[in-house]
Amino acid sequence: MTMNTTYGDPYVVDKNLGQKLQLSPGDLPSTNADGEAVVELTQEQKYLFDTRGWLLLPAVLSQPEIDSMREFALRLQLEPESLAEHERCAVAGPLQRLADHPVVVGFLNEFLAFPHLSSPSCYGFRMESASLRYRTTDPELQGKFGPHNGSGMFRFAQDSHHYQCIPGKAFSGLTRVVWELTAVRRGTGGTLLATGSHKAAYTSPESTQDPDSAVWETYDCPAGSVLFFTEALAHSTAPWTNEQNPRVSIFNLYNSVGSRWGSWNPPEELTQQMPAMRQTLFRGTHCADNVPGYRYGGQNQQDRQPLEG
Repeated sequence: MTMNTTYGDPYVVDKNLGQKLQLSPGDLPSTNADGEAVVELTQEQKYLFDTRGWLLLPAVLSQPEIDSMREFALRLQLEPESLAEHERCAVAGPLQRLADHPVVVGFLNEFLAFPHLSSPSCYGFRMESASLRYRTTDPELQGKFGPHNGSGMFRFAQDSHHYQCIPGKAFSGLTRVVWELTAVRRGTGGTLLATGSHKAAYTSPESTQDPDSAVWETYDCPAGSVLFFTEALAHSTAPWTNEQNPRVSIFNLYNSVGSRWGSWNPPEELTQQMPAMRQTLFRGTHCADNVPGYRYGGQNQQDRQPLEG
């Protein structure tokens, strides 16, 4: 017996009059700001993220990348004065490449990007924040258990913590991307995730307040791995208990171009030094006329008019 592995094309409603959103080649970028080919998700990875609300991809970074990024992150944490003021940011130095890593762009093209606000040289999503997490067994730096969020499918979109889906397509309004620059051993401080709670129709049970509850799942992974999860999912910090190595991780946050959760922006001097395509991650939070080189208009993506001159 042969299983049919073809997948239907979902009917995603476009802006006007219930018409179907039509995608054309080039609507979403196929390379990132460094000219690297975008890595698309497999059907299994899409399924796992949609059903669980999180997805772990192990060993994405090479050892030289891990070493340079970890070194910069430790300087940022322990010796910030050794860096220029505009580089005291978790999207500076070699960490900048994580903002639009090919694996990240592939994921966000699927679960967050809006084609009308994208082009081959412009991302269809924006970056909300970038922050360094440095955790040790020191009580002041260990991190504290604190469950939050969940049930995003039933939440309105005002604060971006929502999740929408139809057969064949899903949208994660506020999406977290965690780069683990230290190996994580299961149960020693990796992020706790309440699998499936982004679609939960019931209020979380009291056991959610117990970090050892069956509600929670976590992971282990080598350094250089990346974790994606929707902020519509219930999740929590777990105290770091690994005495051998501190947890060094980069927590990046992404949103739709037309929505904003926080007021963070990277230093302007830093942004101006980035490639033009990477700069589109930090453009204004609005929809009309927000694709560089194009004027808004038309019924479909391909109806956009290039600017003259």
